Amino acid sequence: MNRKTFLKGVGIGGMLLSIPGSSLMAALKDSRELLKKAKEKIVRAGEGTRMHILGNPQRHLVIGVDTENQIFEWIDDLAPGSGIPPHIHSREDEIFRVLEGQVEIMVDNKTTVLNSGDMAFAPKNIVHSWKVVGNTKAKMWVSAFPSGMEHMFAELNELPAGKPDFTKVAAICDSYGIRFV
Repeated sequence: MNRKTFLKGVGIGGMLLSIPGSSLMAALKDSRELLKKAKEKIVRAGEGTRMHILGNPQRHLVIGVDTENQIFEWIDDLAPGSGIPPHIHSREDEIFRVLEGQVEIMVDNKTTVLNSGDMAFAPKNIVHSWKVVGNTKAKMWVSAFPSGMEHMFAELNELPAGKPDFTKVAAICDSYGIRFV
């Protein structure tokens, strides 16, 4: 068997076996220590990091550095008619909870209207979209796991005010594993 075939066949298991026991134990201890560094966080109503994303206010509650990159949660304050066209996340699952108003959501070609108190789950690699329906604003609490999208929103927040340049928006989103379809 040649070296390349051997290395491919052994994979990560072989690499772990090649690490001396004390080094492997140290690496495992370091990973446990990282998990212990997550701290409690209290976010009161109205608090959080405020951004303005594609015409709508957004408030970040917990981000990756708060949760050891496990979850990112934010609240969107949405104008009537606003929404996100069909897209796919390659990295994150999302949960959408409607706090106020009505949001039409499509997940995997199934469309429904969510009212206050309703929620929807959109797994990664499944097409989904949403839009505010009716004449009133909506408020939505969204969770993404694992975290990472907060960095995308930070970039989108830097775009100039006014009608967004969809080519720029799509390029930013694509760099975070989100593709419009």
